[in-house]
Amino acid sequence: MIFRQSYYIIFEARWQGAYFLRLKCGLSTSYPHSIHNRQPKSTGANERKMINMATAKKLPSGSWRCLVYSHSEPVYLKDGKPALDKNGKQKQKRIYESFTCDDPSKAGKRQAEKEAAAFAADKSTISRPKDLTLGEAIDKYCELKSNVLSPSTIREYRRMRKNYYRDLADMKLRKLSSELVQHWVNKFAAKHSPKTTRNAYGLLSAVMEMYAPGIQLDITLPQKVKPDLYVPTDSDIRAILDHFSANDKDMEIAVYMAAFGTMRRSEICALTTADVSGNTVRINKAMVDAGKTEWVMKTTKTVSSARTVEMPEYIIKKLPDKGKLVNLNPDQVTRRFERALTKLNVPHFRFHDLRHYAASVMHAIGVPDQYIMARGGWSSDGTLKRIYRGTMEDYNTIFTGKIIDHFETMQHEMQHNKKKAL
Repeated sequence: MIFRQSYYIIFEARWQGAYFLRLKCGLSTSYPHSIHNRQPKSTGANERKMINMATAKKLPSGSWRCLVYSHSEPVYLKDGKPALDKNGKQKQKRIYESFTCDDPSKAGKRQAEKEAAAFAADKSTISRPKDLTLGEAIDKYCELKSNVLSPSTIREYRRMRKNYYRDLADMKLRKLSSELVQHWVNKFAAKHSPKTTRNAYGLLSAVMEMYAPGIQLDITLPQKVKPDLYVPTDSDIRAILDHFSANDKDMEIAVYMAAFGTMRRSEICALTTADVSGNTVRINKAMVDAGKTEWVMKTTKTVSSARTVEMPEYIIKKLPDKGKLVNLNPDQVTRRFERALTKLNVPHFRFHDLRHYAASVMHAIGVPDQYIMARGGWSSDGTLKRIYRGTMEDYNTIFTGKIIDHFETMQHEMQHNKKKAL
């Protein structure tokens, strides 16, 4: 039968029983027949000990802590041999999960006991964290994904592992809590942009999901900041093309492919004459940084990035007859582009922003989004609308003028009608 139901936290475990964790006067167990049609099996010693531990105790700091038995791990001697008990069996070390609450009131005690009870109820279905530190888990994650993700992505993950997680890298996964990770996020966000902070937490979260799926992190991340993008104008593009036409044929072709063909650096550097048929350029690969000055070819960034782009005939005539269209790697493209902007006294923007220019021009002249997406290799119009619909100053002036003219005409008509009425 059930006693004082409102004073219990009710949870059920895999071993076919229902426990009622009493919050005020100790613990009581009951097995309601309404839950199961048969008598439940008697609880084992581990379960009984587990229940007895599920009472929060106050720490000297004022916080409440509740310990719950989790599992046992084999014990080894310093030489690596199993440690044996008097019966010749390997010794086992009991591992407990700790649940704490900083609230010193009785509400804090109940919160710690509630979390402990939830863990006790679900622990048979929760995958225990592997005995790894966060740093070791990131290394294993990178190795596991090495032939699936882009080499540049793996290289970036390893760079992040080295530089971003110094406060957490040596901690065991099972010790990571929402409070610890939130403290790390807060400290990291003070010196890094919201995007970098979100990327860093994204890797940590993916690693935890793979190697410690039972640990649920509740983290607040910094608010996203709308990027302040400079969209180059037609005059900027003309000045840049004139400069490269006279000084650097590789970069001239690269700028044409990005500004008119909406191509990424990695896609441009991977192109060869075999990818050109008539006025059409086929994009199906990318050159990416594999680390240690090694550049490799891979598939395009997304499935939609594999596409064909038709180019003006005068640009096709500028392409070489054989070999690579541009004899540069993506880093060289970036450096040469930055030097040209400085020399020309053009406002600084990234080479990648030439794609913004292409998308903005097409949008400004009324090209449908579906075609812009297909030409630029964007998988969704969300990305297009959020990032690539920058307002070009040239077209902003034209359309603003049209808007002002429209309203001024309306005003003149209204005044004319008033005079007629008089």
